[in-house]
Amino acid sequence: MPATPDGQRPAAAGAGPGAGAAPAPGEPASAGIFVVQEHHARRLHWDFRLERDGVLVSWALPKGVPDDPGVNHLAVHTEDHPLEYASFSGEIPRGEYGAGAVTIWDHGTYQTVKWDDREVKVFLHGSRLTGGYVLFRTGDDSWMIHRERLPLPDRIEPMLARPGDLPADDGSWAYEMKWDGLRALAFIGGGRARLLSRTGQDITSGYPELGGLGAAVGRRQAVLDGEIVAMGADSWPDFERLQQRMNARPAAVARLAESVPVTYLAFDLLHLDGRPLLDEPYRARRALLEELALQGARWQTPPSFTGEAGADVQAVSRQHGLEGIVAKRLASRYEPGKRTGSWRKVKNLRRQEVVVGGWKPGEGQRAGQFGSLLIGVQGPGGLEYAGHVGTGFSQQALDMLWQRLTPLRRAAPPFAGAVPPEHARRAVWVEPVLVIEVSFTGWTQAGRMRAPSYQGLRTDKDPAEVTREP
Repeated sequence: MPATPDGQRPAAAGAGPGAGAAPAPGEPASAGIFVVQEHHARRLHWDFRLERDGVLVSWALPKGVPDDPGVNHLAVHTEDHPLEYASFSGEIPRGEYGAGAVTIWDHGTYQTVKWDDREVKVFLHGSRLTGGYVLFRTGDDSWMIHRERLPLPDRIEPMLARPGDLPADDGSWAYEMKWDGLRALAFIGGGRARLLSRTGQDITSGYPELGGLGAAVGRRQAVLDGEIVAMGADSWPDFERLQQRMNARPAAVARLAESVPVTYLAFDLLHLDGRPLLDEPYRARRALLEELALQGARWQTPPSFTGEAGADVQAVSRQHGLEGIVAKRLASRYEPGKRTGSWRKVKNLRRQEVVVGGWKPGEGQRAGQFGSLLIGVQGPGGLEYAGHVGTGFSQQALDMLWQRLTPLRRAAPPFAGAVPPEHARRAVWVEPVLVIEVSFTGWTQAGRMRAPSYQGLRTDKDPAEVTREP
């Protein structure tokens, strides 16, 4: 028999893979090393090797290790190899046994669940392969290898992004749109999809049009991270439309699913066919997600951009009125429930002068001062209500504005139109003479500012000239 590249001859295989003694009943499962070597011999195949009784018991897999539990692959039992062969990677010279290039495709440790002459059941702990695998005999040297389907986790807390600016090391990041929707994880198995909100609430029944997502994944098993959105007339997400679905009564769900349908945008993959992917880098998770090819009428995999594209992606996001973008380090792992610097949300902030028309009394630490300012911009009929701002104030700003506002109190609201009852309740109205500047993310269809934050007092501006900027 020809020698292996390290000069040793493979051990005889006459006894078969069941030659070693199986663990006695009740004995803890044994552990050993495994290696999968990609072998470009006369025909490409992958050598699947398990340490057993001082040798590597081996099978040749013409189609590789299956990643779909619904598909078995042929496994041809071959000669046992010495343990030293587990680290071999290189070229076997022409004319030698197994001539061709050999690379290590994966390696790690394994636990034995069952081992006899007809069936070998193991649990692998590798870089690419994690989970249960079964080799079962179909002939003398003919076997099949099967990937076992493991239970999905009951819940995973979504990873969160930290506010920040565009990264300086642009090429180390991927950029995604920050979708104006509802964060949801999809747990998919057996052709069914279960949707959980960010807080772990089961929201599956509220979005029946997403039920086909399970069938789209097919026989595979997956946990997706993504966002539920409602598209507007311009085919971009519209949060106001989505609110009709988020707050819908159960009796109205079916009707609204027809009139205000939603779409699931999958942007990450956390588990696949029993293999946890949380420790895999973003670039690897994203590649596996794109291989699933989730493109349907009610679900999509939106693009992720790399290659120093941050500013361009943000420009497109701003053009379509989205909140901003999310920058994700290509090498980052998925950290459930954590808000880390590996994910960074870069908001599209606008600035606008607004006129103060009143305040809502503060509570807690702001008791005795205002809690938020009621603001507006000039329109055709007068001062139009634009919402309220309650963030961005330093203590110095609170004191200064309080001193300026209290002498301006008046009995009636200065706004030309009606103020929503929940905002008008307990409001204190003032003469509309103070102008402040706020940052915000966009305008609602009702003319309200989204997420306004105080930036400063503008004494150089005439309140009569404060109009809405495009």
